[in-house]
Amino acid sequence: MSAEVDAGLATLSDQLILATVLLYVSAMIAYALDLAFGRAAAAPARAERLVPATVGGGAADSVPAEGGPTEKAPPAWTVWAGPVAVGLSWLGWAANLASLLTRGLAVDRWPWGNMYEFVVAMCFAAVSAFLFMQLRYPVRFLGAFVTVAAALGLGFAVRYLHVQAGPVVPALNSYWVAIHVSAAIVASGLFIVAGVSGILYLVRKDTAVRLPSRQDLERVAHRAIVIGFPIWTFAVIAGALWADKAWGRYWGWDPKEIWAFITWIAYAAYLHARATAGWKGKAAMIVQLVAFACLLFNLVGVNIFLGGLHSYAEVP
Repeated sequence: MSAEVDAGLATLSDQLILATVLLYVSAMIAYALDLAFGRAAAAPARAERLVPATVGGGAADSVPAEGGPTEKAPPAWTVWAGPVAVGLSWLGWAANLASLLTRGLAVDRWPWGNMYEFVVAMCFAAVSAFLFMQLRYPVRFLGAFVTVAAALGLGFAVRYLHVQAGPVVPALNSYWVAIHVSAAIVASGLFIVAGVSGILYLVRKDTAVRLPSRQDLERVAHRAIVIGFPIWTFAVIAGALWADKAWGRYWGWDPKEIWAFITWIAYAAYLHARATAGWKGKAAMIVQLVAFACLLFNLVGVNIFLGGLHSYAEVP
């Protein structure tokens, strides 16, 4: 490890990532319990069943059946599953943030100079988007899926992308990292929330009783994309400005540039179709999931499978 690196802080950062994974997994379990039992706990313990009442042998209006079957009340502890899940999510979020801060302090730079650091930051952004949306909208139902996605992303980063903390190539020693990459991370976090909502929309059955309605899932996805799209647009523009400063041109048909633009077009197509053609429901969800697939390939696949000027991402 380079002498410029604070080994103690770098080790602490790695340990905090493991703690983050454990907290996200614990939160996911609590969210799952909330999905399974939380709504039942909020419902009346006794359900009235309507049965036909007969008068003189003829059918009459339905009335509540006396002594009809009742819905078994859930265990009392399930009332706390939701609040505990939210608390664990915030603890995981804090550990995730601390891991980024200690990594950055260890190397004295912005902590997203390689694929490992970028994926860690992207997972942090996804959980941040969910938690802050939850402060305004009733989206707790997404918790189990966002936290498991973040835990899997961090696990993938630790297992396959981890590199020792150290300095980056000169091209990344620029204030544009704080502008361009930060904007891409924030937008990616919002797009992940939208992508999770879209996947749930497609797999949800009409008879499902624990997941929210398809209308709610579509609403969450649309709100996340409406917020994330202008941020991604800014990230693409900032990337072009950085390219001009670093390489003397705004656009060079580099694979990362191409796929960033393809991702922009895909999300623009979703918003345009929804606003002008009135696309709603399954068709709109499929378009945004195609855009989400483009995003994931741009963020991870390009660096692993394609070369180019962005190949300094240090994939082991």
